[in-house]
Amino acid sequence: MEETESRLPALGRRGGGWVALQVVLFVAAAVVGWLGMRWPSSARPWLWVAGIVALVAGVGLLLAGGAGLGKQLTPFPRPVDTGVLRQDGIYGLVRHPIYGGVLVLLLGWALVSSPLALIPFLLAAGFFDAKRRREEVWLVAKYPDYTAYAERVPRRFVPFVW
Repeated sequence: MEETESRLPALGRRGGGWVALQVVLFVAAAVVGWLGMRWPSSARPWLWVAGIVALVAGVGLLLAGGAGLGKQLTPFPRPVDTGVLRQDGIYGLVRHPIYGGVLVLLLGWALVSSPLALIPFLLAAGFFDAKRRREEVWLVAKYPDYTAYAERVPRRFVPFVW
């Protein structure tokens, strides 16, 4: 873990500010995708296919991450007091599959809606990387095995990719 990671603000006891900021990003992505200019008509069929594939993959990753956490699923980045470190299932392939699922969903939305929706997607990618770094500070503090887990599972968001 990088030393600078501990310098990211908590934004609340459980990280509620991070959740509020991501809601703003989701709304921005929806509005820009809905109201923004459309992709060129010649590209739309291919972008629709890629977008639908991304949307389905994003939902799958999101659901797998949520199912893997079970009752300890929370919207907040600070781990719940009664939680355990998940290292199996999807968490054996990627450390933050829910964030990855959201990012893939946002990419899919941009592909089926508007090129302008790529802007909130890119902002969300930076945002979720920062949120992940803040969360991992808390995970290292709660779970002594987290650093070894992060070395074993280098992908942060999307299995085999990122």
